[in-house]
Amino acid sequence: MGFLHGLDGVERHAREAEDASASAGFLQGLDPRIKLAGLLALVIAASLTRSLLTLALLFSAAVVLALVSGISPRRLARQAWLAVLLFTGALAIPALFLVPGDELARLPLLGWTVSSQGLRSAAFLLGRAETSATLAVLLVLTTPWPHVLKALSSLGVPVAIVAVLGMTYRYIFVLIRIAGEISEARRSRIMSRMNGKARRHLLFTTMAVLLGKSLALAQDIHLAMVARGFRGEVRLLHDFQTRPRDWTFLSAALLVPGLILGLRL
Repeated sequence: MGFLHGLDGVERHAREAEDASASAGFLQGLDPRIKLAGLLALVIAASLTRSLLTLALLFSAAVVLALVSGISPRRLARQAWLAVLLFTGALAIPALFLVPGDELARLPLLGWTVSSQGLRSAAFLLGRAETSATLAVLLVLTTPWPHVLKALSSLGVPVAIVAVLGMTYRYIFVLIRIAGEISEARRSRIMSRMNGKARRHLLFTTMAVLLGKSLALAQDIHLAMVARGFRGEVRLLHDFQTRPRDWTFLSAALLVPGLILGLRL
């Protein structure tokens, strides 16, 4: 039941992202190419800044963009902030003790010294990761995935990379459906509780069957797409159109890393 619940959770998050991208909001109304370039400029700004205050302002700007686009902080925390905090925090903690500098505190039992420079390094690592993850999640939540792919292609990303990203996204849900069907079929044929060895055998067997099905399905779909003239280019029914507010957003976003480099913020 836990496995099936996890699969349902993935599909639920995907549906929520589609609903968010179709709603009315500031980022939803921007040209996807302009939005991608602008958010990328803000990510670059977060990686260039040498000031914690500037980094905090960039993070605050990302939160404001989320609010005016109808994305709640709770959703950002669930889909980005908590995961980044756990992963990046585990990487940042050693910097507190390994980076030499002025002593800020000392652990009472272990005697390890926390330096102010180490605390600053950890804060920069965590802040940059949280800001970049927030901006990336905003792009995905406010833009339909086909539009993201076409925007990447329009900005010069190689066709092969765009095709791989598009097929990966589609295959995730195909494999989720196949895995759910396999799990449900297995559960309907098991009459008693399995021991640990039997559960491990079932898990590895399911993984092998899923891998075989995915390889066969990938080959069939590739041949079908090539037979229909697919060459990797993402095509949509409508073309992108830029408006004055798109260029205003892009100008403001590009100005941020320019100011950081020019003023050394």
